[in-house]
Amino acid sequence: MRDFLREIEERKRAGLYRSRRQVSGPQQPSLTVEGQPLLSFCSNDYLGLANAPEAREALARALEHAGLGGASSHLICGHHEAHHRLEGQLAAFTRRSSALLFSTGYMANLGVISALAGRGDTIFSDRLNHASIIDGCILSRARVRRYAHGDVSALEVQLAQTPGHKLVVTDGVFSMDGDVAPLRALARVCQRHDALLMVDDAHGLGVLGPQGRGSVLAAGLSEQDVPVLVGTLGKAAGGSGAFVAGPEWLTEYLVQKARTYVYTTAMPPALAVAIGANLEAVVQGDDLRSHLAGLVRRFREGASALGYTLMPSQTPIQPILVGDNDTALALSRALEARGILVTAIRPPTVPAGEARLRVTLSAAHQAAQVDRLLDALAECRSGLPCSGVRSWA
Repeated sequence: MRDFLREIEERKRAGLYRSRRQVSGPQQPSLTVEGQPLLSFCSNDYLGLANAPEAREALARALEHAGLGGASSHLICGHHEAHHRLEGQLAAFTRRSSALLFSTGYMANLGVISALAGRGDTIFSDRLNHASIIDGCILSRARVRRYAHGDVSALEVQLAQTPGHKLVVTDGVFSMDGDVAPLRALARVCQRHDALLMVDDAHGLGVLGPQGRGSVLAAGLSEQDVPVLVGTLGKAAGGSGAFVAGPEWLTEYLVQKARTYVYTTAMPPALAVAIGANLEAVVQGDDLRSHLAGLVRRFREGASALGYTLMPSQTPIQPILVGDNDTALALSRALEARGILVTAIRPPTVPAGEARLRVTLSAAHQAAQVDRLLDALAECRSGLPCSGVRSWA
């Protein structure tokens, strides 16, 4: 029998062991973690809507007439009018013909990719795509060719060499680096080589583009340029769940073929109502996005002045590249001792030798809180040997 306990111990020795910590109260910058007050910089609640009063009130009202549970899949008796209304809102928000709800972003990528490609087809995937994309590619049983991160020229060579049905999949904003995919160039190459382009914009929606409509619209691309758009409702939208948006044929096809849509229970209808309220806040949230952009600039200027190695990101995802697993953990613990919560990200989530602290900023943060993080980073700077800080030995 496989020695599972030995594997756990090996992970601990390698600095790769993961553990959960209990949070009390609503998600917001000031968290209570295992009974201790901490200032959090590791949430994906980019616009601060996870605890929005309007959404909470909408949820409470909806519970009265929609109840709690979804009770069944959308294809049995679970497709509530609240779901249908939210799908219409999401289609309009992304400026697409239709949208289809999924229970989670992970399930959306598994279902969409495995429905759109199969045996005999070829999927082309950016090397830094999210785990859900990687797993969707494996589940599809299609041939998978990975291309160097953001390297459109390398992708075009691969596409030119490959006959048959081709699906190109990329994150819009890469979750661990914070950079944006070269979407215009990808769209041109896919059109030249008759490839279907899918973008998972989990970390772009709400933050980028006109009225927060995402990286695809920020790049000036249409539904014809990017036929398949996946988005999450658990990050900037402040709720839970996910969706795919695109032409009518796409959602009609996925209702027939996407197993993670067909065979799972629909999200609670009242939650769909609350997310709809938050979606309106996203559209009207230019002030939130402006404030968030100012915090990103403030952090980057301060952390760079301290000698930390940042990655080329202008999004709320601001990784501090460290390199070594143990040092990343030590820096995270040193910050926590000063009341700051920033988790260390290690392989296999990121490549070996590229462990980091993934700082994420929210419109719910204040400038003084960012300054508090920078002060803590300054105090930690002289206490740890770290390749991520140029002035350390």
